[in-house]
Amino acid sequence: MALPMQRCWARLRAVTLPWPAAGYHARPRIWGLDTIYKPDPNDPNTKDWHKGPAYEAKLYGRFGSASGVSPESLWPSPEQLQALEDEEKEWQPSLREMQERLEAKDRELEKTQRERERLIAANMAKMPKMVEEWRRAKKEAKQKARDEKARKERLLALAREKFGIHVDFRSPKFQEMVKELEKEERKKMKALKKQQREEERAAMAAVLNAIPTPTKPASPATDSKA
Repeated sequence: MALPMQRCWARLRAVTLPWPAAGYHARPRIWGLDTIYKPDPNDPNTKDWHKGPAYEAKLYGRFGSASGVSPESLWPSPEQLQALEDEEKEWQPSLREMQERLEAKDRELEKTQRERERLIAANMAKMPKMVEEWRRAKKEAKQKARDEKARKERLLALAREKFGIHVDFRSPKFQEMVKELEKEERKKMKALKKQQREEERAAMAAVLNAIPTPTKPASPATDSKA
């Protein structure tokens, strides 16, 4: 079993490779790990990431005092330290600050919930009145629709009496008749309202006349003369 597999592998390598190759693996080249590479910052060919305190801190962290870097120079300045403290306070608050923020958020949520419950209670208290107004408006709309339907039927009956069975609602004669009837109805309503006002005034006058007028008491001087 092993011999046919070896033959197959040899033929496959002969087909894929133009010449025989040996299974050779070279050792990786090790660059100077024992030496310290510290570029000149004044050299224009020096890369930006080879300059500055970040690279010096990297050298000091790898080689220690052998790097020639002074650890005092790596310590942040008072301004940088203040900036770091401010950033830490903003992004890494203390436990007490986080608790206060959570408590304030809970209070705000409770206030919002109470306001919502108060609004719901107020709307529920207004609900019967709103339902009654809705029912009254719906009833008035139905009554208005019925009145309008009755008016149209009455106008249609009058038009048929005047113009015959076949009536064109778009004809000028029919529109003129409608205007005249509406004008007469407004006059009748106006006269009816005037009559009602006059009757109310007459009833009020009758009530006022029925009230007895109080008599004026006699003065003491008149009584002594008597």
